[in-house]
Amino acid sequence: MTDANVQECLEKRLKADPWVKLAWDTITEYVTSERIPEVPEGLPEELLRKRAGAFVSIHKLGELRGCIGTIAPVMPSLAEEIIRNAVSAATRDPRFHPIAPEELPFLDISVDVLGAPEHISSPSQLDIKRYGVIVTCGSRRGLLLPDLEGVDSVSQQIYIACRKAGIDPGEHYTLQRFEVIRHY
Repeated sequence: MTDANVQECLEKRLKADPWVKLAWDTITEYVTSERIPEVPEGLPEELLRKRAGAFVSIHKLGELRGCIGTIAPVMPSLAEEIIRNAVSAATRDPRFHPIAPEELPFLDISVDVLGAPEHISSPSQLDIKRYGVIVTCGSRRGLLLPDLEGVDSVSQQIYIACRKAGIDPGEHYTLQRFEVIRHY
């Protein structure tokens, strides 16, 4: 980890839009003090009035370090949704240890705000760059965001979402697609 890496991460943080800044500030406060911050003043109205599912993704020097979100809103506002999911992405992603304070300068954060899912009848209605996918089999559900590095085909996108849901090859599942607005 070089000084240039740290500088690049800090510059991105300074340029972040309000969605990502909210996630950054939440993660920083929680990781350093174990306190969940209140919704700050001065946020855009969309963050305060809109309700939507949202995912917070954390990368450390280009590698995934945490990603947690909600398909549909569970909180009263998008701001509260982002705060909740930022804490979870930083500390409760079962694939990773919780983020430590010394990692903060090396993190890169994005926030995906999900559009409403729509049922589709065929994988041909997916586009990995434009649509995320939700696979459902009984009570098992898996989601994969669109436009992810290393996901190069619709079949790979569906396979990963099925694996996340614990859906075995050959089991019948339904498909939904959704669009996102990605904030960096």
